[in-house]
Formats: sequence, C-alpha cells, structure tokens
Amino acid sequence: MTTSHAEADTHADREDSAGVDLTALAPYLDSALGTSGELTVSLISGGRSNPTYRVADADRTWVLRRPPYGHVLPSAHDMKREFTVIRGLAGTAVPVPEAVLLCEDKAVLGAPFYLMELVDGMPVGTVEQASALTPDDRRRLGLDLADTLAALHGVNPDAVGLGSFGRPDGYLERQLDRWSRQWEASRTTDRPEVSVLLDKLRRALPTSHFPGIVHGDVKLDNVLASRDDAGKIVAVLDWEMATLGDTLADVGIMLSFWDQPGAVDNPVTKGLARLDGFPTRAELLDRYATQRRIEIPDIDWYTVFADVKIAVILEGINARHAQGNTVGGGFDDVGDMVGPLLQRALDLAAASAVSELRR
Repeated sequence: MTTSHAEADTHADREDSAGVDLTALAPYLDSALGTSGELTVSLISGGRSNPTYRVADADRTWVLRRPPYGHVLPSAHDMKREFTVIRGLAGTAVPVPEAVLLCEDKAVLGAPFYLMELVDGMPVGTVEQASALTPDDRRRLGLDLADTLAALHGVNPDAVGLGSFGRPDGYLERQLDRWSRQWEASRTTDRPEVSVLLDKLRRALPTSHFPGIVHGDVKLDNVLASRDDAGKIVAVLDWEMATLGDTLADVGIMLSFWDQPGAVDNPVTKGLARLDGFPTRAELLDRYATQRRIEIPDIDWYTVFADVKIAVILEGINARHAQGNTVGGGFDDVGDMVGPLLQRALDLAAASAVSELRR
C-alpha cells in the first residue's frame, strides 16, 4: 500500500512532529476547518492501542486519534467506528467528547483518523493518579463508573442513530471467534491455555438477555474525572471496540480491571481499585444492576472472557512493539502481562459456579 511520509515504518521517522506529517495535515485541516496560525502536534499517548495526539492552531485545540503503526489486525482500530459512536451519544447521559472531523482518506496521514474535542478532565487510570484523590472521591468515582455504564447500556441505539451499529444476536459466539483469530494472527509464543480457555467459554456460552451499545474496554484509564469534582466522570474515551452486543460483556471487562484485596491483580491496573475508598466488585455490580433495574445472572463467564480478551489484546500490542511499531513509552512489560492474565482466567474458571467452566 502506498502511504504518506508519516506512515514510514521506522521509529526514527515517527519521532518528527510526534509521528504526524504536518506538511500533509496542516493544509487538510485548513481546508476542512479553517485553521489559523501555525499548526502544532504533540503526542498525548502512544497508547496500548491507538496513538493519540494534541493538535492545536492559534485559537483551538483538538485530539487526533489514528490506528497503530505497522501491522493492524482486521476489523481492529476502526476510526469511523469511534467517531460514529461518540457522535451518536452526544446529548445522552453518557459524557463523550464532541466529534469534530473524520478523515477516511489514507493519503493524508497514511491511515484514517479523526478529531474530537479536547475535554478538560483529570486522568485517574493509574495507581499514582488515583492516589491523589480522597477516599470519598475514589468511592464516588467508582460508583459513577457503574452509573455511567448503566446509562450507556440504557441508551436505545435506534434513538441515537446507532441501530445498525452491530448485531446483538450471536455477539458472544462472534467474539470468541474474533479473539481466537486475533490470537493466531498476533501471538509471539505458544500458549496452549488460550485454546483451553476458549473451549471452556464455548461450552459454557450463556444466553444473552441484555442487548445494547457495548463500549468494549471499560476501565478507569478510559475516563476523565472532573477537575472540580474528582468523583464525577466528565468523559468516556476510547470507543474503538464499541458495537451492539451483550452489555454484560462490558460488566465483565469492568470487573476484570477492578482489583480486589486477596485476589490476583490485573497486571494492567496493578492494584488500582484496591486503594482505600473504591467500592468492591460486589458493590460495583450491585450498583450497576440497581441502576439498570435488572437481575444479573452468574457473571463468571463474562469475567473469564474479559481476562482472555485483554490477554489477546496485550499480545497484539506486544507484537507491534517487537516490530518497532509503537510510539511513546510503557510497552516493554506488555508481553509479561499475558501469561498472568491467562492463568487468572484459568483459576477463575476452575473455581466458578458454572460447571461447564470448571470442566
């Protein structure tokens, strides 16, 4: 594929202008948005997924999101998907940035990208960031995450123009097939436990009862808290895996990232939710169910699946990093996270009340 200069697959090339070709981006944005003054770009985060940049002219500042550099798995990192869902959710009870501009022309930056509003919020996704909050703030923030997720799952997709955003029927089966393919496409080492876990999940596949809009990556690292009220979420970010499906899959992801005393931490969050004040998993689940006014069946299947899915995603990131196709830091230990997540999933399955998971 012919690409722009910015897409050259060497780390050195991507160091210039934070990896964004300003000679191509500046005239495009001037034509589309009418920019003023010199355009500047800086890397916000290389991300363990989509590189994210701050783009500014003399008067305005935006956030630019694009797919990772190098090998990208089929159907992953869909910029149009992210843009479509945040545009659809504008005006709902789910706080999202304003969708500004979608560019599907790969001739500009070598890949599709989009611009969104820069929300003035506070990141709370690491132990260090959350430690700056009071215990009361942390408790309210955790409960607001459950409330926000319940609000998302209560949105009628047809009412916000997302009725054709995905197919809830057969969602879980397709997810197992998808992550199996993703593993085979990106694995850097043999891990037979992946096949074991996928077989268990297929045998124990639950019946879906709660279709709706699924975020796909629910964790504190994907929200911003208010600078005036740290217990309040002002933006939900990173919608690249959003679709229509079984909303309990989001609950499983949220719980996977919600570390608990006496349990093995998710290696991504590193004990984040064990900080004093954060609600327990049980409190989070109860809050979510109360807000949705539903009774949740056994959640073990969804939490085991979440650990497997996260492990596969991390393996893909590890593979890109090994190829030199990541920007920014924080990638050196990603490969080491895969094994512990898979072992945690095996342990949870072995102790589950769901007999098919124990087999």
